[in-house]
Amino acid sequence: MVNVLRFGMVGGAVGSFIGHVHRKGASFDEQARLVAGCFSSSYERTLATGEQLGLDKERLYRDHCEMAEKEAAREDGIDYVIICTPNSNHYSAAKAFLQHGIHVVCDKPLTITVEEAQELVQLAEEKGLLFGVTYAFSQCPAVKQAQLMVQNGELGEIQVVMAEYPMGSLAEPVELEQGRIIPWRMVPEHAGISNCVGDIGTHIEHTVSYITGLEIAELCAQLDRFGGPQRALDTNAHILLKYKNGAVGNYWCSQVAIGYDNPLQVRIFGTKGTIEWCQEIPNYLIVRKLGRPPQILARGHTYLYPEVAQMTRLAAGHSEGYYEMFANFYRKFNNALCKQKQGLELTAADLDFPGVRDGLRGVKFIHRCVESSQQGAVWVEFD
Repeated sequence: MVNVLRFGMVGGAVGSFIGHVHRKGASFDEQARLVAGCFSSSYERTLATGEQLGLDKERLYRDHCEMAEKEAAREDGIDYVIICTPNSNHYSAAKAFLQHGIHVVCDKPLTITVEEAQELVQLAEEKGLLFGVTYAFSQCPAVKQAQLMVQNGELGEIQVVMAEYPMGSLAEPVELEQGRIIPWRMVPEHAGISNCVGDIGTHIEHTVSYITGLEIAELCAQLDRFGGPQRALDTNAHILLKYKNGAVGNYWCSQVAIGYDNPLQVRIFGTKGTIEWCQEIPNYLIVRKLGRPPQILARGHTYLYPEVAQMTRLAAGHSEGYYEMFANFYRKFNNALCKQKQGLELTAADLDFPGVRDGLRGVKFIHRCVESSQQGAVWVEFD
């Protein structure tokens, strides 16, 4: 057996929402522990974060290049790194660790450009390194149940997909308020070519892809910049899709939908039935089958597929949610890495977490949406 894995972090200083979630997720099942980090572009903030987390000062670094080099040289160096910086730093950080033979987990979107994502795919696969991308919604038990129902033909042939992710987080023009810091996701130098599609639209794309296995053939997108002329990136998007099997889809994502928090909702319509899942009520999956009354399937029950039970920690009726989705991702990643370190061959079940190719597809999705919108909302080929 492999001892508890060691991981480091790039980004995620104390006070970072997503950094805290990654730390909790990676250590949730006591399979891995944090031992090193470059938590901020400010070394003083990295030191403060490391002190608060109880880390050895010797393993607190000024930048990710120094961290990758020095951790790779240690006998007790990190097994993998978690990258949760602004988007613009993902590529350079991931590349540095891959080049030093260190496995990587990276927040989404994987990179700013398609070319950068393709390079990371090639590098990870050439070196035989695990690379996870934290599209964590796919690691919800109800989403896994939905995927298995589709795979086993319970819905018949998929014909229509409807998905939305409305939020109201940017409904107010915070950029104009004196003393307020512009959210980095609204700054092209940090976020890339898209804000709304890049931040939450990619969650729609991956969740739908994970459940259905559908491949996008073409898409037509309109990206809007609501919230004032000072905004350089999109805050709303409507996306029509055609899939390679002949099915069609309609995605909507928005950050100016007042009154909405985080209701990522996916509805899959097949020839035999429909499934519906919403992130804000993640423990339940609504199922409607032809000629039968609607059903609500609840996490924690024996009528679910066995693979779903393996993702569940609490008895039915005790809520599981966002932290557990990340914990499920990291449990799969940690298990796969432990197995690889033992020299054992990894199976498809071992690799049932979003990987670097999922990250590449997400970057392509962003770029195709922007390309379509800039040309006047025309249909563009995905590949």
